[in-house]
Amino acid sequence: MKSVVVLGATGSVGRSTLNVLARHPDRFRVAALTANTDHEGLLAQCLETHPELAVLVDSDGAAALEAGLRKAGLKTEVLTGPQALVSAAELAGADVVMAAIVGAAGLLPTLAAVKAGKRVLVANKEPLVMCGGLFMSAVRASGAELLPIDSEHNAIFQCLPGGYRTGEMPRGIRSVLLTASGGPFRDWPLADMGSVTPAQACKHPNWSMGRKISVDSATMMNKGLELIEACHLFSLEPEAIRVVLHPESIIHSMVEYADGSLLAQMGQPDMRTPIACGLSWPERIEAGVASLDPIEIGRLNFQPPDHERFPALKLAESAIRVGEGMPVVLNAANEVAVADFLAGRHGFMRISERVDEALNAFDGARSQDLDTVLALDTEVRHWMGVSPREGSA
Repeated sequence: MKSVVVLGATGSVGRSTLNVLARHPDRFRVAALTANTDHEGLLAQCLETHPELAVLVDSDGAAALEAGLRKAGLKTEVLTGPQALVSAAELAGADVVMAAIVGAAGLLPTLAAVKAGKRVLVANKEPLVMCGGLFMSAVRASGAELLPIDSEHNAIFQCLPGGYRTGEMPRGIRSVLLTASGGPFRDWPLADMGSVTPAQACKHPNWSMGRKISVDSATMMNKGLELIEACHLFSLEPEAIRVVLHPESIIHSMVEYADGSLLAQMGQPDMRTPIACGLSWPERIEAGVASLDPIEIGRLNFQPPDHERFPALKLAESAIRVGEGMPVVLNAANEVAVADFLAGRHGFMRISERVDEALNAFDGARSQDLDTVLALDTEVRHWMGVSPREGSA
């Protein structure tokens, strides 16, 4: 019986994780759940799973959560605030931590889980984007077991040789192909891109995701962040990673070997598959995902990305090549620009323009350690117009 902590339990990945866990009550128990502001959603999950700890970052919501738990007769401890997320990640007796907090807010709790030597299922890209070198050094120092849950990185992991550990340099690898659906605007006329609404950007053709990640997919910044993450997870140079548009989202990524072999991991576009893989690896467990019928699919299509349509991808490629603090700048600027787009403050194409402006403004920024990473993240957000009281990592 393994004890599992779910960071970001009320989000799409968190809900999918609980769905998989519920299918295997003989193998897993929920030790802790965390959320940002959704106290009603977290209360429902606590009533279902009876964790020993529940964390809600919002203090008002935490009070309502605790009242609901006590009314139901549950003794679940309730903590609040960002530091409480770290406490949940470090929870004594917990074996597995699902790191599914969206954005830079996930950095410190995910890093805490790594330093505590847990099996860490990393679904949030930001820790590796913001400080990948420091993060992977912490993995090696603590002996933590890091398994990628993003469908693309999990696919790469599954296509690498048996016994491979993340952070190692894969042997005999020629290249990695990161697949991307192209999102909802892959075939839109370029002239119409300026009129994209938040509702349209959040309507992904294949995946069911949160609003921020859906917008990142629509701009293809999501794929740029994944490229940066893959460099750190698999010790690859950016030149060894190629992004390929694959509209069907059936092949989740591919690995090309020196002997000419090309291995691909295929499956339904359902996050429960990589989640189940991470929870049970090297075993396989049932995830509630339908079988894939290649005859029904019939054909798979591939094409190169259009950088004029998706400038965010080029910005991410540039940030990882320059290195230092530029991925921190990229991530912080993108989070603010996406939030402003969703709030109706500017148009869709303005997201990438603002990120580009931030990269130019902070050209040469350094990030030697965790403190400078966090300071740079805050500085970029302030430059983008976010008040310090609104917070960052």
